[in-house]
Amino acid sequence: MTFKQTVLQELLTLIRQEGLSHLNEHEIINRVDISSATFREFFKGGMEDVVTQVVEFDLDCRKKEHELLFAKEPSPLRRLLLVVEQGLTTLRMSQPTVLMEIQQKYPTAWALYWAHSNEYSSYLLYDLLNQGVLQRELRQDLNIQLVTKIMMEQLSMIVNPNTFPPDRFDVAEVFRSVFLYYIRGICTEEGMKKAEEFFASMR
Repeated sequence: MTFKQTVLQELLTLIRQEGLSHLNEHEIINRVDISSATFREFFKGGMEDVVTQVVEFDLDCRKKEHELLFAKEPSPLRRLLLVVEQGLTTLRMSQPTVLMEIQQKYPTAWALYWAHSNEYSSYLLYDLLNQGVLQRELRQDLNIQLVTKIMMEQLSMIVNPNTFPPDRFDVAEVFRSVFLYYIRGICTEEGMKKAEEFFASMR
């Protein structure tokens, strides 16, 4: 990992744990222990650039984590559940207001999340659903294109602060309630057994 990647990892952890509202250039320099010159070299666009680069780093790390998870797991259903579990873990590690702060104050960074959803997550989800049907873990009558769209819209709903205000709802619990229970409903009997084993291991 390069020095800049180390800085981005520290910033990602800091933002997840504390949110963005109190962070500025001075605070980052002190907390991450870098010089003003290094900050300006790495983040020429100020805080907007900081948040955008951290989001980009985060999304790239998630893709690599998926590759590692999939290398050890041949079942498409369990792969799908692992992706959901990873998303749930990330949300639980994060301040509930982080997504709302990015959405409202950092449009360039927020656009990266939705580009990632459209250009990566939706294709990954479609492929996992298709493989799950072929391996008879998911129902044979599944309309894969429609289910992919439904699940992507569910994700959009979950992170919408107008639908689930973070001061009233635990976003991680909303995520679990929407996705895990929905996935259970599209499983075959064989898939249901695998899903139940997976859900039991999460408790």
